[in-house]
Amino acid sequence: MRILLTGAAGGVGTRLRKLLPPIYPDLVLSDLKTPADLASSEEFIRADLSDLSQVKTLVEGIDGIIHLGGFSVEGSWETILNANIIGTYNLFEAARLAGVKRVVFASSNHAVGFYPRSTTIDTHDLLRPDTRYGVSKAFGEALGAMYAYKHNIGVLAIRIGNVGEKPLDERRLAIWLKTEDLVSLCRIGLEREGLIYEVVYGMSDNKRAWWDNSRALELGYRPTGHSENYADEVLAADAPAGDPIAAFFQGGPFCADEFTGDPATVLKP
Repeated sequence: MRILLTGAAGGVGTRLRKLLPPIYPDLVLSDLKTPADLASSEEFIRADLSDLSQVKTLVEGIDGIIHLGGFSVEGSWETILNANIIGTYNLFEAARLAGVKRVVFASSNHAVGFYPRSTTIDTHDLLRPDTRYGVSKAFGEALGAMYAYKHNIGVLAIRIGNVGEKPLDERRLAIWLKTEDLVSLCRIGLEREGLIYEVVYGMSDNKRAWWDNSRALELGYRPTGHSENYADEVLAADAPAGDPIAAFFQGGPFCADEFTGDPATVLKP
């Protein structure tokens, strides 16, 4: 399979670049900017996802896409619109025109950030985005479903928690995703026979998880990361969240950012 990785210069993309080549030797990297540590052995194509003509050229001859590209935190509406909404539409539309068979869409926990930490949710619960960024990920999931059912592209949307070598604070004990586990999820999206459209949570085997990831397990996911191994270290160093909104909701500071509502109304289990 010839695989395209968008967002290759970002934090998560940089981690995946180190692990994907042995699995997918024919790997194409893309981003708006060239990775600073790009090796001579890596194939890189610069592209602006908000320009459909550039994306059409980018996906020519591609069998499957891991779509990390876009703006990865909260931003202005104009920024989110161009990078995450128009860019994601262009990616799926160009994939359709080029006959791409699979797309792994990097969604986010921020598509459901306004659930209390006391609540366990699965992929059937209603979307509750906590930011414009979260809204763009909810849009991407909906768009992926349309292209899956209408245009026969197999799509896996991964609601990514936090990717890293280890969880960094108490919140991330619940949502941590080991990079190798993300690779495993991507392989399900690219390789699982009969896949049409699925949503899973991008987390490792986390004892304190807020998410029921049963569907991922049914699809063959076997995470190897265990956040609880780091719990003593994390809790000893962690400072409690100062904002009650950030401390209450799964989206953390993304929920508190620009919050103008009535805390008495929303701070309910």
